[in-house]
Formats: sequence, structure tokens, C-alpha cells
Amino acid sequence: MQTLDKPARRLAFEPRREQWTLETECARLRLLLEAREASARHAQEELARERDRVRLLLEVNNAVVSHLTLDDLFPAVSACLRRVIQHDGSGLVLVDQQNRRFRVHVLRFADNESFIEEGEVTSDCCAKCPSGLAITTRNTVVFNEQDLKGLAAESPVAQRLVAEGIKMFCSVPLLSRDRALGALNVGRCKAEAFSPEDLEMLGEVAKQTAIAVENAQAYLELATLRDKLAKEKVYLEEEVRTEYNFGQILGDSASLRKVLKEVETVAPTSSTVLIHGETGTGKELIARALHDASPRRDRTFVKLNCAAIPTGLLESELFGHEKGAFTGAITQRIGRFELANGGTLFLDEVGDIPLELQPKLLRALQEQEFERLGSTQTVRVDVRLVAATNRDLTRMVKEGQFRSDLFYRLNVFPVLLPPLRERVEDIPLLVRHFAKQFAQRMSRRIDTIPSEVMEALVRYPWPGNVREMQNIIERAVILSTTGRLQIDPRSLPDTPGSQELDNQLDAREREAIEAALRASHGRVSGPNGAAKKLGLPHSTLEFRIKKLGIDKFRFRSKNSG
Repeated sequence: MQTLDKPARRLAFEPRREQWTLETECARLRLLLEAREASARHAQEELARERDRVRLLLEVNNAVVSHLTLDDLFPAVSACLRRVIQHDGSGLVLVDQQNRRFRVHVLRFADNESFIEEGEVTSDCCAKCPSGLAITTRNTVVFNEQDLKGLAAESPVAQRLVAEGIKMFCSVPLLSRDRALGALNVGRCKAEAFSPEDLEMLGEVAKQTAIAVENAQAYLELATLRDKLAKEKVYLEEEVRTEYNFGQILGDSASLRKVLKEVETVAPTSSTVLIHGETGTGKELIARALHDASPRRDRTFVKLNCAAIPTGLLESELFGHEKGAFTGAITQRIGRFELANGGTLFLDEVGDIPLELQPKLLRALQEQEFERLGSTQTVRVDVRLVAATNRDLTRMVKEGQFRSDLFYRLNVFPVLLPPLRERVEDIPLLVRHFAKQFAQRMSRRIDTIPSEVMEALVRYPWPGNVREMQNIIERAVILSTTGRLQIDPRSLPDTPGSQELDNQLDAREREAIEAALRASHGRVSGPNGAAKKLGLPHSTLEFRIKKLGIDKFRFRSKNSG
């Protein structure tokens, strides 16, 4: 065996040491490179997650801006969320703390199903429902399958989640300043926990969703208020235009003074008033007087003639309806009860309300609450009801045509309005008032009312009451061209039928108008027109021509142009 001396042995070892050092350095560099690659991958993953987060928040923000209603908003938000976080279903729970109502929007992806549920918030619901826990604690809550099974015994919602195969469930509260609006929920059918990144992402989406919910609720409130104000404007315009909008109720008879004293007594209260009276006696005037003398005078006076609305639409007119409640309900609409909130609702011809609708009216009067047609959400109002009828409700109750409990609720303070034949001393005052009113409207002069005309009007029993008088005096003013009110006393027999008298007056008015049209060759306006010959504004004459069904064109000659 060859023996190397010491220097030779050192020279033989040096290459081996250099080789070991090189291998060690390579291994170190390889580890460093792998660490850097892992760090780069991690950074890339973080960048991808941040990109997905920003993209999701941007998409959610776009959904918030472009969808003003909750029914459209939630599906858009859910579609954005599904692309980033794996889940099999989602839900949006909204809570109205003031009315103690909740509304749930649910989307199931497996069968592409969506539905909405509404109900009343109870203490058990808040304490035992997964979403209720998130809302009451104002913290994100996560449940696994075992947790849900533990809640299922006392929570129908948890029981339903278990039955649908949900193994992981997360509920994030929707917080807005000092209140919780509801919760955003997602569920998985796999027993895969939500990562911290998932929970952070859900929290960010919940913040934007809370803003969207506030915007949607504000939009709904503004739309409802705009609708209410538009309808109030219509009613106010009607009040200005109405022919019965007098500054006072005319008459000084003992029977009328008795009615006005009753109005003065009951007006300051919130009691329901039922006005009994024949057609044309001025029941709406008394209802307006009640409103004007009450503390509600600065709020809306809303009227509805129950006999003028088709039976199938009366419920919608009274209580409103939701979009899609029935064929043709393309938008939400508030009803007369809601419109009269804080004011007075006048229901004329209340005896014509169908039996099937009477329980809902009774509840609205007793509880001051109701649901719009097609909704389960309760609307609370503060409405003073004044009703009127020309029918014998007592007899209708006995015959089963009107509910007794509703009748007693309406008849809290009955007011009997006397017919015109029982307040004869008021007839001259009313005749002079109507003659002056229509003369001013038609730019006519009525200087005198012949005594034989006034005597005939006083003797006439007025089956149509004040409304009939108003029509008769209006037509008499049209026919009076000499400054004297012209009414043939022979057209006012002692006991005529109202229709008979109307026909007589229509015939005389038709003769006068046709004679003027014949003389003017069918022209209504202009210096040689029929209106000028009759001394009437052409708009008034056009209205009477249309009302009487006169064909003005048949009086035109070929050369009249």
C-alpha cells in the first residue's frame, strides 16, 4: 500500500472539500430559489385574491348603482358572489324593526329556484334562527352541520337547512350606523369550512349590500311618497273644481241647524260618523264640514264612492295592491286608506260594499291596519272615517245583506240629513244662490226671479233634493236671456217624478239650442255663432250640446264653410 506524506494527503483532500462546498452552495441556492418561487407563487395568489376581491366589490357596486329595487338587486349581488366564493345557495334577510316584520329572498343554484317569504318577527325567531343570531349579535356567525342539527329542534329555519343538505352555513349582518337591517347568508352542501379570506370577502360584500338595501328602501319610500303626493294633488284639484265646494252650507231651517250643531259636537273627536240621507241632500258637504272643523283639517280629505267602483276593484281602491297582485297590476299602488293617513276618509254609498270585503273594512276601522292586495306586510294608518248612505242599513242587516258588526262600528255617531222638502224655508236662499252662481259662470245677468217661479219652486217636493235643484237652475239660467229667471211653473207639477221633470227641461233646452244652431248654420263660436245668440260662453254651449247629444253638424249649410 502506497503511503502519502502529509503535504500529499492535503493536496488529495482539497478537491473533495471544494466539491462538497460547491454542492452545499448549490443546495442552498436551490432552496433559496424554491423559497423565492414559493414566495412569488404566494404573492401571485395574494394578488389574484386581491384582484378577485376588487373585481367582486366593483361588480357589487355596479349592481348597487344599477338596481334600485330589492327584487332585482339581490339576484345581481348573488351572481357576483357566486363567481368568487363556492356556495350552493344564498339568502337575504331583511328586518323591519318598527313593524316587526321580516322578508327573506332565497336563491337555490342546484334547481335554479328563487322565492320570497314574509312573516312576523318573534323573540324565538331572533334567538334560535341562524340569521337572527347574526342580526342580534351584529357579528358574523358560522355553523357546521352539527351546529345546524343542534338548532333544528327549536328552529324551523335550521331544520329546513339540514333537510336541504346544507353542511356549512354563514350569516353576515347588514349593519347601517346604529341598526341592523338584516343578514346576508350563504350555504354549502360540502363540509368545507369557509376560509378567513371567504369570511373577509363576505363581510365586504355585506357592507355594500347594506348600503344597497338602504338605497332600495329609500327609493321605495320616495316612490310611495311621490305616488301619495300625486294622488293628494288630484284630490285637492278635485276639491277646487267640485261644484259643492262652498264656503258654507246654505240654509237657516231648524232641521239644518240641528245637523250643523251635531257636526260641531262630533268634529273635534276621531269618532266614526255615519251620515244618513236621500240622494242629493249634500252628504259630502257635511263630511267636508266635519273634516274642516276637526284637528285633521290640514291633512287630506279623501273620498270614494263605493257604488261607482266595480266590485272586483273596490278592495284595491280601498287598500292598494302590490305589483303583480292581479292581472294588470304592473306597479305598486297605494289605496285610499293609506292616502288618507292622518286625515279623513269619506266613503259615500257605504251600503254598496260587498259582504266579502266588509270584514277587511271592519278590521281596518278597528285596528287601523290592513294589508295591500297581494302583500302580507301590515300597513298601519291613522284615519278618521266618515261614511254616508241613502240606504236603510238596519233593514239590510236584518236581511243579511250587511254585517251587523260593521254597521255598529260605522254607526257610532249617526247624522240624519233632512231632505229638501223638510227644509222648505231654505229653498228661496238656495235658488238665489244657484242662480247667481251659474249666471256668473256663464257671464249672464239674472236680475229677478219672478214670484210665480219662486212659489212653484217652493211647492215642488224635490225628489232629487239639492242636486236636482242645482241642475234645474243651471238649465234655467241657460234659457234665460232677458235678465229674468225663466222656469215655466207648469213644468213643476205638485208631485212630478224627477225623471219626468228632467225630460221636460231637457226638451226645452234642446229646442232653444237647436234653434240657435239653425240660425247660425251650425256654428257655435264667433260673432254669428249660436253661443253669441244664446248669450253663453262657447265652452258652456259645447258642453250642453255634447250632454244633450245634439248633432251640431246637421245644421251646417253647404255654403257655411
